[in-house]
Amino acid sequence: MIVTDAKEGGLRLVAMIEAAARVLPFTGAGISTESGIPDFRSPGGLWSRNRPIDFQDFLSSQAMRDEAWQRRFAIDATFRAARPGRGHRAVAALWRAGKADTVVTQNIDNLHQDAGVAPESVIELHGNTSYATCLDCGLRYEIPAVKARFERLGHAPACEACGGFVKTATISFGQPMPEAAMRRAVAAASDCDLFLAIGSSLVVWPAAGLPLHARKHGARLAILNREPTEMDEAADLVIRADIGDTLQSIAEGAAAAGLEEG
Repeated sequence: MIVTDAKEGGLRLVAMIEAAARVLPFTGAGISTESGIPDFRSPGGLWSRNRPIDFQDFLSSQAMRDEAWQRRFAIDATFRAARPGRGHRAVAALWRAGKADTVVTQNIDNLHQDAGVAPESVIELHGNTSYATCLDCGLRYEIPAVKARFERLGHAPACEACGGFVKTATISFGQPMPEAAMRRAVAAASDCDLFLAIGSSLVVWPAAGLPLHARKHGARLAILNREPTEMDEAADLVIRADIGDTLQSIAEGAAAAGLEEG
């Protein structure tokens, strides 16, 4: 079933959520555009203006490491200003109610955690841009500290502990997917009875395979995205409406059903 009205879609989703024992929200860029985070893939997005820097280029070239950090600093104000939107708050409400014990996300913006989902309950398939790590020893660095050293040195700084390359804690093109996160995501998809894909184009593999994996293990599938996806035919419900409007209805429905804690 395809629904294009946010209110109707939200009510249908609430009914599916009430009937489910374990919901698995799976989120993509569309849930965060309301918060001011750009959709990197869309026409006019950052990737249409700047070719993504491949991981091997980052490793092999000081100039590419410098460029990668300059790009990160250029969007720092955007990420720092972002606040959880209606979608993030609705997902957090489901988590607090115990309907969703895990959230899987392709996003790197930390907004699910900011909305109140415990960090250990968020599986970040593409990492997190709110901090950086050394690729060798794993030491964590805060972005302002990296920026201060960059400005002082005039180039991307190395790790102070081991001399390794310091990179935002995100997964770049050509960089291996985090195996532990993928294992957790596959396990969660195997165990849910409602897989709720929100704001994802469902074209980036292997993450895009999670909805079908959940279906194979008996889960119902709902897709909320403004544009069609290749998975729509496999879904029990497809909602092509504003994500914030639709998920606000979910939050209201969850509260009315007593799912949200007071």
